[in-house]
Amino acid sequence: MAKKSKAKLIDTIVMVLVIVGAINWGLVGLFGWDLVKLIFRLDILIRIVYVLVGIAGVMAIKHLKVSTK
Repeated sequence: MAKKSKAKLIDTIVMVLVIVGAINWGLVGLFGWDLVKLIFRLDILIRIVYVLVGIAGVMAIKHLKVSTK
């Protein structure tokens, strides 16, 4: 796999995890309904998903465009 396509795959995974995390937090905020807990049920799997979403959020920072004006 070429470097560029591998980086694109990682970026896609990061964005999917960020979107999943955002949707989950929206559901928690609106309805008190944690979709991750409903899907995975095992505490260790829930924690792994939360950690992956957190890492993805940090990695997504590089996509943030900040104006210096």
